[in-house]
Amino acid sequence: MTPLRNRLFSLVMMATCSAFAHAQTRGELLYTTHCVSCHSTQVHWRDNKQAFDWDSLKLQVRRWQGNAGLQWREADITEVSRYLNETIYRFPPPPERMGLVAPPKSNMIPTTP
Repeated sequence: MTPLRNRLFSLVMMATCSAFAHAQTRGELLYTTHCVSCHSTQVHWRDNKQAFDWDSLKLQVRRWQGNAGLQWREADITEVSRYLNETIYRFPPPPERMGLVAPPKSNMIPTTP
């Protein structure tokens, strides 16, 4: 290929990659495929909402996927919870997402003076 064709090919490839980078996240895809038929965004803003922090949001996602018989893996529940949190709820992120998780107490070695 000529240098001009190489540049054009590179530009087309970069544009294509950019379009794919803007694709749906797994959480968004799962939610829009399995949940949005019953849950409009208004259900998340109702007065009697049952999600009031990250843990309760994840609990509700786990509960409703179970009620729907979806058998999602834990990673799927987390991704849908993350999608809802980033687009609707905006709760503070859980500690493990911020890198602030302390090691479990059972792994801590006691020190003697």
